[in-house]
Order: sequence, then C-alpha cells, then structure tokens
Amino acid sequence: MIQQPNEQERAGRVRWKRPPTPYEQFMAEEGIPVVRGIGLYDVRELPLSPWTRLGGRGSYIQLDGTEGVWGMYVVEIPPRSELRPERHVYEEFYFVVEGRGSTEIWKENASRRQVFEWQPGSLFSVPVNCSHRLVNAGSSPVLVLAATGAPALMNIVKSTRFIFDNPFDFSDRYDGSLQYFSPKTEVEAHPITERAILRSNLIADIVNCELPVDNQRSPGYRRFEPFMAGNHFFGGGDAQLPFIAEHQPGRYSKAHGHASGAVLICLRGKGYTYTWPMELGTRPWEAGKGHLVKRQDYVPGGMVTAAPGGGNWFHQHFGVGKEGLRVLAVAGGYWKVKGSPGDDIVSNNADLEEGGRSIPYAQEDPWVRAEFKQALADVGAEFRMPE
Repeated sequence: MIQQPNEQERAGRVRWKRPPTPYEQFMAEEGIPVVRGIGLYDVRELPLSPWTRLGGRGSYIQLDGTEGVWGMYVVEIPPRSELRPERHVYEEFYFVVEGRGSTEIWKENASRRQVFEWQPGSLFSVPVNCSHRLVNAGSSPVLVLAATGAPALMNIVKSTRFIFDNPFDFSDRYDGSLQYFSPKTEVEAHPITERAILRSNLIADIVNCELPVDNQRSPGYRRFEPFMAGNHFFGGGDAQLPFIAEHQPGRYSKAHGHASGAVLICLRGKGYTYTWPMELGTRPWEAGKGHLVKRQDYVPGGMVTAAPGGGNWFHQHFGVGKEGLRVLAVAGGYWKVKGSPGDDIVSNNADLEEGGRSIPYAQEDPWVRAEFKQALADVGAEFRMPE
C-alpha cells in the first residue's frame, strides 16, 4: 500500500540503484565474464570461461556508451571442435581474430547446409534467424569477435524463446544461393552519401584488403562500408557504420564528435584514442582540463568506445608507428533521426564552421600535435601531417 506524503514531503524516492536490463540479466546468467570500460588493449588478454549455451570459452564485452543498444563477445573454439548450433532473430557479424575454420548455415527443413571458410582477418555476417555453427577443424585455437543486436531486441521483447526459437523465415535476407558467401571486391558509391561501399556477405581479409581513398577524416584516409546480409541494425540503408578505414603513417584523425554507441577495433598498427565531453571545448589541455580527457591505447585486437559518457563526446585517433592505423568501426541500433524527409543533413565529418562536428587541425589543442610528434619520434617514425 502506498503511503501518501504530507505537504512538506515528496512521494517515493529520488535516488535508487539501476536494476539490470533483460539483456544484462541474460549475460549474468550465461556464466561467462562480462567486461566493461572504455576499451581494451587487446581482446586476446580477456578472461575466458566455459560457455555452456554456445560451447567453447567466451567473454561478453559491453563498453561504455553501448549499453542497451548493441553488444559484443569473444569466443575461443578449441582445436578440432565446433560451437553449438544456434539461430536468433537479431543481426550479428563476426571478425576472425585468430585461426582458420568454417561456418555452416542452413534453414529449417533445408536439404543441405551451405559452408564457407574463413581465416584471420575475415569479416562475415550470418543472415538473421538462419541456423549456423562455427567449426574449427585445425590444430590451433580459433578466436572470434562477434557484434550483435541482441541487447536492443532482448530489452524490447523480453523473451529468449522468441529470439532463439522463432520459426519465421526471413526469405528476403537469405535465398540459399551458392554465390551468397562468395567474396566481392568491387566497391560502389553509397546511394545517399556517395562514399564507398562494398556489398559482400563475406570479406576474406579486412586487415589487408584494398581501401579506396576517402580523405574525410585525415589526409590520405582510406575507407569503405561493408553492406552485409541485408543488415539494417549494423549499417545498411542510409547508415554509415560499420566501416573499415585506415589513417596513413605519420598522420592522425581530426577530432570529431557524435553521440555514444560507436566502437573502433584496431586491425593493423597500434595507437591511442583521446575522448572527452564536448562541454570541455575544443582545447581541453589548453584550458587546464586535460585531466578530464580519457585515453585508450590499443594494438591489433584492441578497441575503444568513441563516446563513453552516454552523450556527445569529441574523440581523436592516432596511429603510432611506421605503418598505417587500420580500424573497423562498429555501431548498432537505430540512431535518432533528425528533421523531416527531404531536410538537409550535414555530416559529423564537416568542420565546425560548416555545421559539422569536426575540429579543423588549425583550431585543435596545440598539445595534441606536439604529443603526436613526440610519440612518433620515440619509435623512429616520420611525422607526415601537412603544416
């Protein structure tokens, strides 16, 4: 029975502990570690535990700013072993960190299974609600990183039976054709943004594949967006994520800002990212607020959340070494749509004075470039930014 307050009191509480969401409760019941924070130096360093439902050993990853929207996990498949078959009505794609193997895919009552092989650096997506199993037929362990739309869907429907035991056939997503998982290499222009996209459900090696010049984030910057398996939660439509991109050696990204939800995964090279709330301004070190800037270092297999604070943050990426910094950028969910159909949209990559959210190099904090030069000098690499 509720107790009503008198005129000097308020009803109920004004502070409380946040309860877990349905997806967070699901992760806790899986019996494997759940890793949080702004990033990871290398996923190979994560603690792994036996995973009863899926098989192998795994760990969930829920970086700051992605809560309730999308999630990740890593799973290790022992030599000459396989994961348990599963199907689900959320979208998912996989990046192979280590090892070689194959994936089997089939529909309910199908007469055959489609099989394709993968290697370190492969990126692929399983069509939604298709049964699938990952197999390691080799003599070394396999480590796979997966990104899923499970959090948003699980928090909405609150039914694992609906998600994992649903007979609906998404026939528009998967037709079983023999060419469905044949890697494609020819890029085309995005129908809205006119930046490069690649329509391929399997990319054999995103670590070493050719990337077209883009130049939107740094001089010589290369990039394309993979459109995979008819996905909409992870890219597709007018979305611009995920994407594979590379900053040239000795060059770094403009600081740019957007809402939480994006994660960068290091594919090649090594580096670091700075991220800070927009209210700190464009020159936080010069303003004496450098101690409020967060930093994450990483090597291939590491990652960082671009805007960890649940709001709009600036962030800036730096490759430190003699080779370029290549990344896979991932964000899931259905980002807030502004305005009405036909309204003009300005990219976050446009400079601040153009209505975008990128800080021009000439206006950035002087400390940024000075530190980058020193970091390159420490490893004998050349500074190649235009002056």
